[in-house]
Amino acid sequence: MERTVAVNGVTLSVSAAGRAQDPAILLLHGAGQSLVAWEEEFVDRLAAGGRHVVRFDARDAGRSTGFPVGAPPYGLRDLVADAAALIDALGLGQMHLVAMSQGSAVAQLLALDHPERVASLTLTGSTPGGPGHEQPDLPPMTDQILATFTEEGPEPDWADRAAVVEYLVEGERPYAGAWFDEPGLRAMAGRVFDRTPNLAAQLTNPFLIDAGKPWRDRLDRIAVPTLVLHGSQDPLFPLGHGRALAAEIPGARLTVLEGAGHEIFPRPTWETVIPEILNHTAPRA
Repeated sequence: MERTVAVNGVTLSVSAAGRAQDPAILLLHGAGQSLVAWEEEFVDRLAAGGRHVVRFDARDAGRSTGFPVGAPPYGLRDLVADAAALIDALGLGQMHLVAMSQGSAVAQLLALDHPERVASLTLTGSTPGGPGHEQPDLPPMTDQILATFTEEGPEPDWADRAAVVEYLVEGERPYAGAWFDEPGLRAMAGRVFDRTPNLAAQLTNPFLIDAGKPWRDRLDRIAVPTLVLHGSQDPLFPLGHGRALAAEIPGARLTVLEGAGHEIFPRPTWETVIPEILNHTAPRA
């Protein structure tokens, strides 16, 4: 079940699972994704582990407020402000943040600028600071991923479900590691099509927003427990990014997900990832 929550002049579509009295986890998806990128079974397994799990669509994603394609009137700090306001609106107190890619950038800034709202961080597909900032000391993206930005193919007919599903599935292929679950991705792409009024905006606007002032030099001020989960085959932010992130946040712990790419936890990693998250978000004495 989903509901909408109004924050900062926009409405966000929110879905929750598990008991409200359990430790609360907020899932933050990546750019171009929506809340359905977090698979239902994955969410249910966290909830079965005694967690209250909240997913939401960021601006221009899924059923949340959208804007004209190519002209997003917001920046990364607005996404941070939205997440902070959503945490307040949910009334669950501090929340554990589990975040992917651009969502991990939002989570880092939440922990820096709104520490009273954050119980812990779990960061995946992430880099120290944020996407869009130069990191010359860290390994570059692969040539295959670079080509996806410089050699973009034609867009599909956004009204043609089959064409859009194919476009979404093939768009994920370069980011995958050892596993590419094509049937699972096709099913997810269908759900994305069915619940997204403006897919062109979802797949365009989040990549155009201003990341703002770099904050890598502030990472040593993050004071919440931090877990970094990073794919060994991440082609966008190779493993050196995850190692650097864990080294620069005090007390952070790195777990390498062997075989994973730049993607939200492939199913073969769940036997590692779910216990790691449950352990990391367990109540502390």
